[in-house]
Amino acid sequence: MTDILKIEDETVPRFPKHVKFRHNKARDEWVILAPERLVNLDQIAVEILKMVDGEKKVKEISAELSKKFNAPEETIISDVKEMLQDLSDKGFIEEKNG
Repeated sequence: MTDILKIEDETVPRFPKHVKFRHNKARDEWVILAPERLVNLDQIAVEILKMVDGEKKVKEISAELSKKFNAPEETIISDVKEMLQDLSDKGFIEEKNG
């Protein structure tokens, strides 16, 4: 049985091997591709997922986004954790070494 990942500040998110985050040039949109699944993304999700590299912690991703968009880090980290948790629950995000 697989443990459910709880996204925290110290979590290092990454895409599982079967999941691809790609830019669809023909439609000029970013998508998540997985076997028999396609997820269209909004601009906020794209900005977050561009930073998911299997090296940065959630708090580091949030800090960079906070600076980039001149927004309060507390708000950004809450939004980042919520979105990554949703994707994790659906099998699109896992923890590095997890």
